[in-house]
Amino acid sequence: MPLFLIMSTLVKYKKLFQITLLLPFIPLLVFAKSVFANPNNLQSIPNQPLPAFSAQYTVLHKSDPVGTAVRKLSYQADGSVNYHYKTQVKWLVFSQTRSETSILTINKNQVTPQHYTYTREGTGKDKRYEWRYNAVENKAEDIERKRSHNIDFSNNLQDKLSYHLQHRLNLIADAKQKSYIYSVINTSGTIKDYTYQYDGEEELILPYGLVKTIRFKREIKEKERITYAWFAPELNYLLVKLYQTKAGNEQFEAQLSSLTIEGRSVKK
Repeated sequence: MPLFLIMSTLVKYKKLFQITLLLPFIPLLVFAKSVFANPNNLQSIPNQPLPAFSAQYTVLHKSDPVGTAVRKLSYQADGSVNYHYKTQVKWLVFSQTRSETSILTINKNQVTPQHYTYTREGTGKDKRYEWRYNAVENKAEDIERKRSHNIDFSNNLQDKLSYHLQHRLNLIADAKQKSYIYSVINTSGTIKDYTYQYDGEEELILPYGLVKTIRFKREIKEKERITYAWFAPELNYLLVKLYQTKAGNEQFEAQLSSLTIEGRSVKK
């Protein structure tokens, strides 16, 4: 083959190779040009007052491990928060799984619930509740029973899970108060005030490690139920221990065993 044909062929292959290398980046370049050419396409990163996390707990009954629990917070594509809590317990003939999820928004440290689901399966009667909330229109919809309620959201109304997150945000903002009160809509549609009373400071030895905490107490007198909750300032006031009694008898205890923040394991 003549030399000029060989050189011509090599030049063609070189150009083809360069184009091939660029192909994977062409869609990205087109997208970038489209976005930055139009300011209306720019979306700000959603405000995230808390990082995404997953906290694992050991559930105990009279000091014996009987199950596990997990508390998770993640952000959805639209910027809303998925806050989730699940327990799995097995003790003698008793076996039960409970799951709660609250879809909510956080604006200026205020939690606003949008959608709540609760399921309980295992020993005893299975239960399921699902509610949808519209704080702007002061509406609450009981999806399972197909009922709509007019509800006043002006007092920072919470669902049965979202108030846990609101309490943590309140502690981060100001942990010196002696009591915190939350208006909570129950699965029946009634509204009750849940109160956390400051109950002292305590250093705990947990499966996670040694942690300094502040302790709060919540009492429901009509049910003779007392719940103690420990929060760790060094972990941004994460709940690290929960202990509940009813009529003076221990029901359960949950202790933090491991923690992941933004996908990274946090060690003591």
